Order: sequence, then C-alpha cells, then structure tokens
Amino acid sequence: MNTEKIILGIDPGTTIMGFGLIKVVRKKMELLLLNELQLSKYDDHYVRLKYIFERTVQLIDSHHPDEIAIEAPFFGKNVQSMLKLGRAQGVAMAAGLSRQIPITEYSPKKIKMAITGNGNASKEQVAKMLQSLLDLKTLPKNLDSTDGLAAAVCHFYNSGKISTGKNYTGWSVFVKQNEGRIEK
Repeated sequence: MNTEKIILGIDPGTTIMGFGLIKVVRKKMELLLLNELQLSKYDDHYVRLKYIFERTVQLIDSHHPDEIAIEAPFFGKNVQSMLKLGRAQGVAMAAGLSRQIPITEYSPKKIKMAITGNGNASKEQVAKMLQSLLDLKTLPKNLDSTDGLAAAVCHFYNSGKISTGKNYTGWSVFVKQNEGRIEK
C-alpha cells in the first residue's frame, strides 16, 4: 500500500486561480506549495483560459500530484460570471485529465465544512484554520490560494470515505457521467 501521495487543490477563477499542494505521508499532511496565478492583467478571456491550462499542466509536470481536488462553481445570480468560472474550472480539469490524474470536485460548502466544521465559514476562517493545521507562518494577501489549498485538505480528509464529490479519472468517465451535457 502506498503511504505517500501528493494532492493538488485548485480554486478556479478567471481573475485569480488559487492553488495549493500537500504531501500526505502516513496520514500526516505537509505543505508543499501555496500560490496563485494572477490573470487580471490579461484582457482576453480566452488568453486567461490558456494560462490556466498551461499553469495547471506545469504544476502537474513539476510536482507529479497523484490526485486533484477542485472547487466546484457555486450557483450565483450572474450567469456570465458562472459561465466564465465554469470555463476556468473545465480548463483546469482538462489539464489534469490530459495527464490521467483523477479529479474530484467539492462544493465550497463541503470544503468549508471539512476545514472548519462550518459550511458557512468565511474565507478568513478557512485560511486561519489552514494556518493552524499546516503551521503556515503567514497568510497570503489574497485568500484564493488558501481556497485552493483548502480543496486539497478537504480531499485528504475525505480520502477513503464514500465521496459526495464527483470523480473523473479520464475523458471516458467524464463523458459517461455527463451525458446530458454533451451535444451529439
């Protein structure tokens, strides 16, 4: 049995994509990386998507995660924002699927619940709990990176449990689980 694995957590966004990597050794977490991809300097939405894909592939190729946990888009009132966020998530997922890495989606509420015990916790509460759990010296200015890290930690806590997240291990599985979303 492999007692070591690396989990990449991603908080997709078209302005900032937050991400965190943890290494799990014998059920103990260790922080590998906490960062963000700044996308606001690019005016073209498609260029932003390209950078999300490229950065995700770069993270995969340099850190070799065994699994990816990604925050699912929340349902908001602004349809355009939802569409852009869904595209950002899809591009990050495509990067993982292109490298055959299993992906699990978690709702923001499930991530917050796993980290703080409160599904309605604020970004700040989640960040403070992660700071305590992983012994972070300081917190980043933008909390998008801690949101990405939170997805990875949530996945660690849910490993071995029956997941309520959606799992994708490749394109064929994704297509099979999303037949209603695919035009023929």
